[in-house]
Amino acid sequence: MRIGILGLGRIGAFHAETLSGLDAVDSLVVTDPFADAAKAAAERFGAEVVDSPEALLAAGVDGIVVAAATDAHPALILAGVQAGIPVFCEKPVARTMAEGVEVLKAVRGKDVPIQIGYNRRFDAGFVNARAAVRNGELGKLHTVRSTTLDPAPPPAAYIAASGGIFRDCSVHDFDIIRWVTGREVREVYAVGGNRGADYIKEAGDADTTGAILTLDDGTIAVVSNSRHNARGHDVRMEIHGFTDSIAVGLEDKLPLRSVEPGVTFPAGTPHDFFMDRFSAAYRAELTAFTEVVAGTRPSPCTIEDALEAGWIADACTLSLHEHRPVTIEEVRQG
Repeated sequence: MRIGILGLGRIGAFHAETLSGLDAVDSLVVTDPFADAAKAAAERFGAEVVDSPEALLAAGVDGIVVAAATDAHPALILAGVQAGIPVFCEKPVARTMAEGVEVLKAVRGKDVPIQIGYNRRFDAGFVNARAAVRNGELGKLHTVRSTTLDPAPPPAAYIAASGGIFRDCSVHDFDIIRWVTGREVREVYAVGGNRGADYIKEAGDADTTGAILTLDDGTIAVVSNSRHNARGHDVRMEIHGFTDSIAVGLEDKLPLRSVEPGVTFPAGTPHDFFMDRFSAAYRAELTAFTEVVAGTRPSPCTIEDALEAGWIADACTLSLHEHRPVTIEEVRQG
C-alpha cells in the first residue's frame, strides 16, 4: 500500500523510518512546510515529495499519517475523512477538548476509520497486562499505579504550547489505565509542584505531579509524573488484585537503582528516551494501522478513546488549580 505522511519533525521522521520497513507498505508520499525535512525523508526512504497536504491527498495514497503540529490535526483529520482516506493521527486530536469534540461531531457517521496514536496499547507488557486483567487472573482489582518520568523537560517553547503536563504527558497514563482495566474514571484529585526548570512554573504548569483516580468500580489508580528523572525514561504500571499482582516495565533497562545488598537488578543500560522505550510498540502500532487501511481490523484507538483520556487530563488540571476533587462529568462537553 501507499502511505502519506504529513509532518516530518522528530516523530514524523521516526514514523517514516518505521513505515518504510513494513512489508505492507510499498511506497511513501511525504509533505512538510520545511522543504529540507521533506527532502531528507525522500533521500533516506525513497519517498515521493509533494508540496502540500492537498497534493498528498491527491497522490493516490491508501492511508495518511498525521504527524504535523497539534494545531493542524483537526483540519488534516477532516481532510483525510472527506477524501475517504483512512487516517492515523498522533495525539491529541486537537489542542483543546472543545475542538476535539467538534472533530468528533464532524466525522461521526462517516465510514472512514481514524486511529489516534496512543502507542502504549501496542507495547507487549501492557498487552499482556490487559489480557491478565480481562482473563480474571488477578481477581477483582483494588489498586493500579502508573508512572511516566521523563529524563529532562522539553524546551520552554514546547511547554508553553503543550497544554500542561496532564494533557501532554499524564494523558498516556490515563489512556492506558482505561485500556488495561476496561473501566472508566469517575473522579480525580491532583497535586503538583515545581522543583526544577523555572520556565515550567512561569508557564503556569507543574514539573512533577501526582493524581488519584477513582474508577467506576471503586478501584483506585495512582498516577505519578515528572519532567525530571535523571536516571532515564521510566514508564511502569502495577496492577494489584485480590488474587494476584503484576507489573509492566520491570526489566533490565528500568531506570532505577536498587540499594538492597546483593541485588543486581536491573542490570541493563537504562532507557533514556521514549523512542527507545517504545520502538517495538510504535512498529506494532503502525502495523495495526496498515491493517486498518486494509480493512482487516477496526481502529484500535478511536477519537472517542482519545477524548476520554483528554477529559481526565482536563479534570486533573482543574483539580490542581483549584485544590479539590473533580468529577469527569464536571468537565465533559458535548
